[in-house]
Amino acid sequence: MSPITAAAAWMAGAGLLLSVAGAAAQPFAYVPNEKSGTISVIDTASDRVVGDFRAGEKPRGLAASRDGKLLYVSDQPKSALLVIDLAKRTVTGSIDLGSSPEGVYISHDGKWVAVAVEESNSVALIDTAAGKLVANIKVSGKNPEHAVFSPDGRWLWVSAEDSNQVDIVDVAARAQVASITLARRPRGIAFTPDSKLAYVACELDSTVFAVDVEKRQPVASFKTGEFSNGVAMRPDGKRVFVSNGRSGTVAAVDTASNQVLATIPVGQRPWNMAITPDGRKLYVANGRSNSVSVIDTEANQKIADIPVGELPWGVVVK
Repeated sequence: MSPITAAAAWMAGAGLLLSVAGAAAQPFAYVPNEKSGTISVIDTASDRVVGDFRAGEKPRGLAASRDGKLLYVSDQPKSALLVIDLAKRTVTGSIDLGSSPEGVYISHDGKWVAVAVEESNSVALIDTAAGKLVANIKVSGKNPEHAVFSPDGRWLWVSAEDSNQVDIVDVAARAQVASITLARRPRGIAFTPDSKLAYVACELDSTVFAVDVEKRQPVASFKTGEFSNGVAMRPDGKRVFVSNGRSGTVAAVDTASNQVLATIPVGQRPWNMAITPDGRKLYVANGRSNSVSVIDTEANQKIADIPVGELPWGVVVK
């Protein structure tokens, strides 16, 4: 082989390796399917399901560890938080919680997992290093569904199905310290990256509130569609997305003006959502369509519908 041919072959091989490495670097989207009792795994490079695995009887909320090695999933019938090894895609541990756990969230430093526990009106706080429950924090809202950490790690904001308020938990004190009255059935919550604003969707009044975190007061409210539900913030904080369950749409909202930029049709009963780390794609769980819709967050257009299991609850991307 001539030096030129050898060099060309080496460059082609290097290009192939770079291509494979780039493809391998793409994150996966994990989707809990309540009725199927499975987690669907979506390759975000190809937007195809590349596997699924069992995860208890009725998986709902989920969060991924910061290193991407573990998945934390609430199993409602077992009143437990399942710990899943993502390399093996098997359950390796279980942490007992109160009855009917739902939303699962991890702190930005990865030290804590919080689980909203409906029937005990509490938030379970798990130490990820120790792998154990360290606190069960009572909240005043009835049937809490989501317990979301602020990016600075100071607060947990808790929404409850049978209330018109968001409860605020001081993470260090492990106690509720305030409530903010908004509207009926607050659901999804997302913070701007600087922790200054929180967006809360209130389903039964089809209203989204932008709330000043420090002052604990709404600064804006607006409509995005019928039965606003899930909320996801783009990493740059310039755009927030809201799913509208009855409308079957997702609204893209400019956070500078709180104006709806686009309304994007998706599947039936879009619920909880997740966005890729680069902010380019949004994955939306459609509960009644048994699918996940993929949205291009720059163009504000749907680019794919991916069949998953029965009754998908949400998505986490890692």
